[in-house]
Amino acid sequence: MKAIVLKDFGDTDNFILENNHAIPEPADNEVLISIKAAAFNPIDYQMRQGKTERKRMHSPILGREFAGVVVKTGQSAHRFKIGDSVFAASGSMGSNGTYAEYISVPELILAVKPENISFEEAAAIPSASLTALQCFNRLAIKKTDAVFISGAAGGVGMALIKILVAKGYQKIIVTAGNEESKNQLIKAGLKEEQVIDYKLDNLSEVIIERNEGQFFKHCIDLAGDRMSWICAQVLITNGTYTDVTALTTAHAREDLFHKGAVIVNISNYAYSLQKNYHYYGEKLNEFMQLMSALAITPPAVFNVGPLAVETVKRAHQLLEDNLTKGRKLVMQID
Repeated sequence: MKAIVLKDFGDTDNFILENNHAIPEPADNEVLISIKAAAFNPIDYQMRQGKTERKRMHSPILGREFAGVVVKTGQSAHRFKIGDSVFAASGSMGSNGTYAEYISVPELILAVKPENISFEEAAAIPSASLTALQCFNRLAIKKTDAVFISGAAGGVGMALIKILVAKGYQKIIVTAGNEESKNQLIKAGLKEEQVIDYKLDNLSEVIIERNEGQFFKHCIDLAGDRMSWICAQVLITNGTYTDVTALTTAHAREDLFHKGAVIVNISNYAYSLQKNYHYYGEKLNEFMQLMSALAITPPAVFNVGPLAVETVKRAHQLLEDNLTKGRKLVMQID
């Protein structure tokens, strides 16, 4: 099979195309998928750079979510049949990453692709929706609670905001980096005054001002680094800081400690480390039911290109430069 392989940590020049990579054989409870579309995530370039996330790597083929068609099943795999269209957040549970023509995964992590969405849209859903749903379910946010979300125009932020808006939450303030991202957030249901440019020098003051001068009960950090410190500044004493990126700075952690903050770590890895594979399929189906019940639209996608080194390099650069503009980046495999 064709696959884009990372030969060493560093810049995007370390990606190469392999035309004869071995097609994986599904294990007993696995299914082999012919990938039709794969999505890109920030963790991809963090792995490529050799940062902490490299510890999650299990294959030199990166990519952690996909949509495709079942082409072979393991002996004890009975949930899906050959020809079924499916999608999943494969993470480190697959035989390899999703920058490839095929992947073998545990059948428990899969969900059936709805007929009314494309393979590209389906590939854009799993990782972000699972993370957003975990935020919503674990935090138990009250409708009277003020919520600040950093990096809201990314995949997780867009999914979370769509859930909150659909369920009637109104006290939400977010950050975005450009007009396109801002427009996507407004399209998702926020008002213009709820979206703030994260590049402002006096950002924390503006965020508090937009919340009628009040600090926030919840800060959900989807960006990390400088934004983790901003979250610490705008959080109320004994408020809840939700860490999704694991990119919190030491300065932010110190400020959060002084505020007596409750820190919630959101990690979908936790379930794969325990081999709790059914979590992924069950929660993905839960999100799809929520999506249908609340009339939540699929994510906006940008098809970066076909399975090729240049496609992968371009997608990584767009992610690193924060130029996704509120869209999920996907690669068309077939």
